[in-house]
Amino acid sequence: MPAQVMSISVQMIGHLTIRRGGSVLTAATLGGPKPRQILEILLLRLGTAVSKDQLVDLLWGGKAPGEALATLESYVSVLRRHLQPGHARTGPLRTANSGYLLERELVDLDLGRFGSLLRHAELAGPADAYPQLVQALELAAEPLLADELTPEWAVEARDRHAARVTRARVLAAEAAAALARPEDAVRWAQQAVDEEPLNERAWSALVAGLEQAGRYADGIRSYDRCRRILDREMGCLPGPALQAAHARLLQATAQDDGDLAEVLAALLLLSDSMRSGRGNPGGRPAGAGGRRSGKSLAAAGQVVDSFLRRALASA
Repeated sequence: MPAQVMSISVQMIGHLTIRRGGSVLTAATLGGPKPRQILEILLLRLGTAVSKDQLVDLLWGGKAPGEALATLESYVSVLRRHLQPGHARTGPLRTANSGYLLERELVDLDLGRFGSLLRHAELAGPADAYPQLVQALELAAEPLLADELTPEWAVEARDRHAARVTRARVLAAEAAAALARPEDAVRWAQQAVDEEPLNERAWSALVAGLEQAGRYADGIRSYDRCRRILDREMGCLPGPALQAAHARLLQATAQDDGDLAEVLAALLLLSDSMRSGRGNPGGRPAGAGGRRSGKSLAAAGQVVDSFLRRALASA
């Protein structure tokens, strides 16, 4: 009779949780910090063998004790007893290539599901992509490896995952806008901007969502925040796509009798143009970028002109 195969379901986004049949294991019930960390390292490289030397280096941060190899093997034995009792040969944790691996086919991993949803969404149209992105973001509602705050390998993995979550939020915002769901677009884009203030694509999605929602003043204010952050942190101005969106917002505001806040935003744009040399004949050569910049300046001028006309009329 063939041996029964033991499979597990693992959550490593948030606090570590392992479901094995009807049993639930947590970070506190795996035999200690080091066995738990061995499991987490293998989960991060699911399906790939990790050598004993690599595991020793990661577990002890280059300061391994003399008996580290034997200690590692004892930790793996402890982990096996907790993870796959009675299934040492048919459970997911295997010995391979002078190291250890977790069989991909025997582990249902939330991080793997997140990655799969994101990959499929990147290849799909907005209608198919959006629900997959929402599902992925629901999976990623908490930080990765919440039980491991200090190991360098955990911090690096958490940072990589956070960047992928931000990308998923930007894609969700863009898909929502394409589906005429501006409030959803604004919500996802705002979360992306909060996580990565220097992510210009996230700012573009936010400003576009606000424009689509008819929230022109909020869009102008968001553009101005982006402009100030990029100027302070990187010494540059927003790119052509954001500048074009800003020009449209200024134009809409001028037609809608904008208030003082929008006038100030327009004046800031004119000031930026003067500082960068785009507002004079000796500045940037004519071309697509120059035409976009010219439209922005023209729209800003209309906002200021509209405000001044109203001010004079009421004087």
